[in-house]
Amino acid sequence: MSQFTLNLLFIGASFALYIGIAIYCRAKSTAEFYAANRGVGPITNGMATAADWMSAASFISMAGLIAFTGYDNSTYLMGWTGGYVLLALLLAPYLRKFGKFTVPEFIGDRFYSPTARIIGVICLLIVSITYVIGQMTGVGVTFSRYLEVSNSTGLWIGAALVFCYAVLGGMKGITYTQVAQYIVLIIAYTIPAIFISLQLTGNFLPQLGLFGTHDASGVAFLTKLNMLVTDLGFSSYTEHHRSTLDMVLFTMALMIGTAGLPHVIIRFFTVPKVSDARKSAGWALVFIALLYTVAPAVGAMARFNLTATMWPGARTGDTYSQPAVSLEEIQTSPELGWMRNWQVTGLLTWEDKNGDGLIQYYNDAATAGPAVEMAAAQGLAGNELTTVNNDIMVLANPEIANLPGWVIAIVAAGGLAAALSTAAGLLLAISGAVSHDLIKGTLRPNISEKGELMAARVSMAASILVATLLGLNPPGFAAQTVALAFGLAASSIFPVLMMGIFSKRVGKEGAIAGMIAGMVSTILYIFAYKGWFFIAGTNMLPDTPDAWLFGISPASFGTIGALINFAVAFAVSAMTQRPPAHVQELVESIRVPRGAGSAVAH
Repeated sequence: MSQFTLNLLFIGASFALYIGIAIYCRAKSTAEFYAANRGVGPITNGMATAADWMSAASFISMAGLIAFTGYDNSTYLMGWTGGYVLLALLLAPYLRKFGKFTVPEFIGDRFYSPTARIIGVICLLIVSITYVIGQMTGVGVTFSRYLEVSNSTGLWIGAALVFCYAVLGGMKGITYTQVAQYIVLIIAYTIPAIFISLQLTGNFLPQLGLFGTHDASGVAFLTKLNMLVTDLGFSSYTEHHRSTLDMVLFTMALMIGTAGLPHVIIRFFTVPKVSDARKSAGWALVFIALLYTVAPAVGAMARFNLTATMWPGARTGDTYSQPAVSLEEIQTSPELGWMRNWQVTGLLTWEDKNGDGLIQYYNDAATAGPAVEMAAAQGLAGNELTTVNNDIMVLANPEIANLPGWVIAIVAAGGLAAALSTAAGLLLAISGAVSHDLIKGTLRPNISEKGELMAARVSMAASILVATLLGLNPPGFAAQTVALAFGLAASSIFPVLMMGIFSKRVGKEGAIAGMIAGMVSTILYIFAYKGWFFIAGTNMLPDTPDAWLFGISPASFGTIGALINFAVAFAVSAMTQRPPAHVQELVESIRVPRGAGSAVAH
């Protein structure tokens, strides 16, 4: 059976499962569409939350970023997992006790202002649309390779699938679809990791293989990897090169951004009791850890396999008797079929610049090292592996390692499960904000439940269209685009939720001013360096560490935006009237649950 046929079978079977669940669990009321009728148990919700959380950025892109940067990109692991601790301790149970359907609804009621609710809707839409672009990027990458279609065609196929099961099922259908998607993605991530760890280190567990011994050379695996990449002129894989300030700010932005992500927060509105919200967060951490503890090994081993492919003599010894892969081998060798497969997608490209029949891979910015010396002797004009998209590393790794076809097919299904599960959650958050907060809460308060349900489905369909169109030209790799969304959530949503729960002094004027200041400052900083559609695809400033303000990267600025939000909110609140007495009592009732954790009826 051909690889393409296997891919179709595995991907088709998973799609049939998701659509079948959505049809079976079709939402028939707004309570089911927005919050699954608050009937989801903590373990089920924890697994669904993990799938909602572990997006294309986690499955496809994160290990790729770790593969090419090493230690410095461990911030993704620390920030994204640490954020769940904040969410479990500081937000989830209190928001569940409040008993609303959406984040903007909480903001509007707590700050006794329709304007605050609308500002909350705007912040949610900006965050969620930016985030969903990263998911659609991952969908396009996966489809373009495994269904052998263009990136744009892959995006439209993914959009059609999400439309089928998200619009039909709402939160009720999405919850159980995400449980299935979690099972698919965790199997797809760990099986190839186990195979590759056994190949390279002899360790069954990838977590142990990462710190074990490289079988062929007899030296520690990470030491061998360091030798390999430094000989090619790249930075040491395990050393810290990034600004410490930027690493701290970036990690914090990911943490508080996690705690402020609306599509994650609304998952805690689906459980029956307040206590179940905490349990759900705990179970989600367990399920997330199953993937996140494997990711560093996947990244390191993917980097080793790619580098050793380009320098075949490096697989066993420390000498480079075979210093580069030949163009003839690439075109004819079954073992290098993965290069031909990914070349078709445009995500992996090479060029024989000096016509010697070899494709050299090295850091052409380096001034020393065996690869650099050999390139100079051969008159090489530059690195001949001209494009290696970070997002292909996890997906290509099983092919590089020559694993069985069924493993490659299940990785394809897993990558799509990760991207689609999060996309569905984000689109639900968007549709809820539009239909429940904007239409019912502001424009048409007397709309019927049937009308609101239809508005929710129409707004979700429109959101899918917008996300797909924007995903055709994303501002970076999947994980990088998602990191920007975290910065936006950190600067706008997290502070207002924290102040809404823990401060009785912050009033509507402070909350509105804080959200605007935090979001606007972060957007301006991001787009000053990233450009993108905001200024017709050009950036005003070079996106380099030397040009960043105080060395703070655009993805790290969310922490500064959050501080601006807090500062402005407290300053404005100090100059305005205190919130009404009934609002202060509401804050007290949220923060100090009465009734041993029973849910507020709503």
